[in-house]
Amino acid sequence: MDKVFSSDGTAIAYEQQGSGPAVVLVGGAFMTRGDSAALAGLLAERFTVITYDRRGRGDSGDSAAYDVQREVEDLDALIERVGGEAMVFGMSSGAVLALEAVARGSAVSRLALYEPPFIVDTTRPPLPADYVDHLKALVAREAFGDAVAYFMTAAVGMPAEAVAGMRQAPFWAGMEATARTLPYDGQVMGDTMSGRPLPADRWQSVTVPVLVGSGDADEHMLKGARELAALADNFTLHTFAGQDHNIDPNSLAPVLDGFLAAGQKA
Repeated sequence: MDKVFSSDGTAIAYEQQGSGPAVVLVGGAFMTRGDSAALAGLLAERFTVITYDRRGRGDSGDSAAYDVQREVEDLDALIERVGGEAMVFGMSSGAVLALEAVARGSAVSRLALYEPPFIVDTTRPPLPADYVDHLKALVAREAFGDAVAYFMTAAVGMPAEAVAGMRQAPFWAGMEATARTLPYDGQVMGDTMSGRPLPADRWQSVTVPVLVGSGDADEHMLKGARELAALADNFTLHTFAGQDHNIDPNSLAPVLDGFLAAGQKA
């Protein structure tokens, strides 16, 4: 593990493995760099793979006031560390962060995304209008278990009874440990989980090749991916048969490998 310092001085913890063109993996809600280890190991046969703890998680630091731009700058610092340009893969809300970074000018040559959790129609209920504010209030009083439960019901859409049972599971403590960053993911997502179509011009500055991946197990995820992929000719949809939000790295890696390697042949 090593650290790089972002523009505001925040230390961002990362790990690097493999050799070849650089690929940075951006995790979604609750994810730390260890959660991307299996995928990183598969990609490291051809690429230099960077996994990192987003700010506020794992071994990374944080700042008093959050802004999405700070996370873009974190990614920029990692890209600078590996040579000034990289390819990026983003998972879930990390996919939207990666997309936003490219739209804001990050030095990314190719971008791959898996299931950005958009809610673009009435397939499932949208987020409450006060979703982020409610999460912030729970985190402010250190009600981290309640923040996790609220995320799982409001954002993921799980029944409250099922979430109540999860509180006794061994993995719950790990979710509580990163719960203070749940409002960050909510701010990254913005109004893209409102049940309305995606804004056609939000990412029009993204001109690099973009692979938009989705499983076919969750209808609303697939609809969101399709809508994103339809925004521009440089966006391409790939559907993973039988996969849900927790995609098998062995299914994901070959498709990512092919997409990322294609950029080196161009």
